[in-house]
Amino acid sequence: MGNATGSRRWGPETSAGEALTDILRQGAQRLLATAIETEVAEYIERHTHLRDDKGHRLVVRNGHLPERTLQTSLGSIQIHQPRVRDHRVDSDGQVMRFQSKLLPPYLRRTKSVEALIPWLYLKGISTGDFSEALQALLGSESPGLSATSIVRLKQVWEEDYQVWSRRSLEGKRYVYFWVDGIHCNVRLEEGRPCILVVIGATAEGKKELVAIQDGERESEQSWYELLLDLKKRGLTVDPKLATGDGALGFWKALPKVFPKTQQQRCWVHKMVNVLDKLSKREQPAAKGLLHDIWMSSTREKANKAFDHFVAVYAAKYPKAVECLKKDREELLRFYDFPAEHWIHLRTTNPVESTFATVRLRTTRTKGSGSRVACLTMVFKLVQMAEKHWRSLNGAKLLQDVVKGIPFKDGIKDAA
Repeated sequence: MGNATGSRRWGPETSAGEALTDILRQGAQRLLATAIETEVAEYIERHTHLRDDKGHRLVVRNGHLPERTLQTSLGSIQIHQPRVRDHRVDSDGQVMRFQSKLLPPYLRRTKSVEALIPWLYLKGISTGDFSEALQALLGSESPGLSATSIVRLKQVWEEDYQVWSRRSLEGKRYVYFWVDGIHCNVRLEEGRPCILVVIGATAEGKKELVAIQDGERESEQSWYELLLDLKKRGLTVDPKLATGDGALGFWKALPKVFPKTQQQRCWVHKMVNVLDKLSKREQPAAKGLLHDIWMSSTREKANKAFDHFVAVYAAKYPKAVECLKKDREELLRFYDFPAEHWIHLRTTNPVESTFATVRLRTTRTKGSGSRVACLTMVFKLVQMAEKHWRSLNGAKLLQDVVKGIPFKDGIKDAA
């Protein structure tokens, strides 16, 4: 992602934390429910040979018990536990009952739940060690799961990602794309360390996660494969504009698949890359001059501010000036779209703000991880964050953009 990632935070820390907590709460609930279902199935299977005088099974499943609420440090988790009807009697004539070892009948509050966050994601998802994740959820006394159970649990979210990544896009239309390559600091076994991300804006102004796929750095070939897959699955209408970092191989791949899509370079990435080529003493003043360009109210004023920056720094810092000049047209493309949309189009913030949380989790993951596990974790984090994405400003104007109505300096062209 060029030089623009660093340690900078792009979105509100609270919203990122809330999104992660929601993901973990839902994950814990689903993890526990699947584990209990497996435990019940194995219990019934062990006793399937036991029958009464009429040939009826003595141990059978019988619906579900009333829903229970389990209190955890992540909040309340609702548990719908299977009911087992056991007609066996012990030596004292007492009717035998099934009792879950994972979820004792009177348990209302989990033990050691403060360990759930690092274990459920960084151990449970990264390495598939779900038995340890369950111990973090239910306490050290919780028994481990069988190998079969662990395999089943590990596959749940991975299957969700596989289904989503193959979904049909027939009839879908995205007016805008935001694209980026995210380096998650996880050493993948297959050696594809970059996650390629596409977020789209619908004609109704809603942001949607369009694609998550791993790639060889941010190469043209990797982006071409991703875009071609979108088209193959039914995305046949070219987006009107795509915003991304200038260093992406995406820009070479884009015209091969969606030739009508115009290009907008991300101003935040560009500013970081330009300032990196200036001395630290010059950076504060230069940052102000760059800000004057992309915050200008008209293209004419932006071009004047652009020329002024070039005049000030061309002699002493030619590399910084060249870095800015080479994308001049693409940096100012947003002036051809509604002014209400400029705040959304000038940067890749929809991607960056979401992935602040993803980087936080993957930075803490040590050792090698599988390709599918990393993609699954990223997918689930972004899917939850998607629920909190706000609509575009001036959503009604998207219909004018779709119709091809020209805009000049953000205003609908009367001509």
